[in-house]
Amino acid sequence: MPKRTGLVVARTRREARDWHKSQHAAGKRIAFAPTMGALHDGHVSLIKIGLEKADAAASSIFVNPTQFAAHEDLATYPRAEENDLQKLEAAGCSFCYCPSPAEMYPAGDSTRVMVKDLAHILEGEVRPHFFEGVASVVSRLFLHLRPDVAVFGEKDYQQLLVIKRMTHDLGFGIEIVGGPTKREADGLAMSSRNAYLNAEERAQAVAVSRVMFTTAAKLEGGEPIRAATDAAKAELLAAGYASADYVEARRADTLAPFGAETCPVGTSGRLLVAARLGKTRLIDNVGFVRR
Repeated sequence: MPKRTGLVVARTRREARDWHKSQHAAGKRIAFAPTMGALHDGHVSLIKIGLEKADAAASSIFVNPTQFAAHEDLATYPRAEENDLQKLEAAGCSFCYCPSPAEMYPAGDSTRVMVKDLAHILEGEVRPHFFEGVASVVSRLFLHLRPDVAVFGEKDYQQLLVIKRMTHDLGFGIEIVGGPTKREADGLAMSSRNAYLNAEERAQAVAVSRVMFTTAAKLEGGEPIRAATDAAKAELLAAGYASADYVEARRADTLAPFGAETCPVGTSGRLLVAARLGKTRLIDNVGFVRR
């Protein structure tokens, strides 16, 4: 395997498994934070969380084709492998798995992993292919690397819950940890897709977090759910967003609807937002507790 000063880079599942064996032979626990590259400080924070949970931190860089629909941005998704590897190494990451599509999906591949119910609401309604692709690639990464702990950002909160469900159902025996969303100084959630925004759009983009936090405060105070989320959609459109795919308040543990006009006192919720600004689709979420 090619080795940098402090980072092993592997391209095949055999190399990944060999590294896993060497770490476990040395009595080390492995924490894994998979990525699609174009790394930012949010990704780096996941590596640091992993190092708090285990002895060695591993990552992956793989732009997963099965989670993109034909009309989406697979071909143009930001790619900067060398820069990404430098960031991982600086963060204390020991290993990075950079497989080819053929390594992840061998010729004749026909197996996919589907998580029912949770994967077919909210983001799953807008992008029905998405979570099947996510579950399929994450399960393969888990099998290739066999970590003890895996860290995923809460920025993709529904994805985090889908992976927790899959990991439990398939008996992987991996501890799944959520990392808090990292934000820019003005509140915009860090995302690789923020690179798509032009200067005017970047200035408008902050509205999604501003509206989200304001709406969460309303829900905490007992404002009716539908009134608060409808007002949020209108604010996003007024701020320059082309459309809002959803603004939804759901139970934090299951993403099920509250089934009431207001969130019940004492319950934990999650406000999830997806909106389109120019050609860029931004998602965000925040937790809240009804007072």
